[in-house]
Amino acid sequence: MKYIYLLFTVFIFSACSKDDIGPMGLKHGQEIEVLIDHRYGAINDRPLLLARNEPSEYSLRGFNEREPGYTYRIKARVHIDSNDPPIQDGSYYWLDFIEVISKEKYEGDEHFLIALVHSPIPGGLTIGLTKHDGLYYISPNKLTLTPANETVAAQLEEIWQHREEIREAYISNGTRIDVKWKSIKATVTHDPNNFGKSYLVSHLEFTE
Repeated sequence: MKYIYLLFTVFIFSACSKDDIGPMGLKHGQEIEVLIDHRYGAINDRPLLLARNEPSEYSLRGFNEREPGYTYRIKARVHIDSNDPPIQDGSYYWLDFIEVISKEKYEGDEHFLIALVHSPIPGGLTIGLTKHDGLYYISPNKLTLTPANETVAAQLEEIWQHREEIREAYISNGTRIDVKWKSIKATVTHDPNNFGKSYLVSHLEFTE
């Protein structure tokens, strides 16, 4: 059995160049099935490789129809090319969305974490919260945050006001103001009164 496995391994690596094989042993152009969790935008929101039942080291691109609150089984194609210029996350490998195989509404009530301070590449920390018509958004025109109590409501407004302070200082005179928090983690659940469109925020944790 070991001899057969060795032959198989040698065949794989002789058939493909080094640059065609990426993390987790996936090959450029390979089509795989992936599970996408209901926790849209959550910390560690990563595709799950169904064949291995483990989180993927690859980001997923092109899945624009994804809705918060739904679990998807999808087909994706592996993209690996070390000659490509790095994309935003600095990697030369990712998964390209192909099609949805199945979609299922999440019926549970688990709490999970989302980040409201991000560190894009390149650049410093940014606040991932906007406000429009009295609603707080973490994904423009797609996903809002609903405060579960007055304390959270006041904290969300403080975050938004600080974001506006940073934006206005830069627009008015080019001054860059650093975000005063290193991280903000929001504890959320799916809002039962606006499922798939909003998260209900029960707690905010600030790190300065």
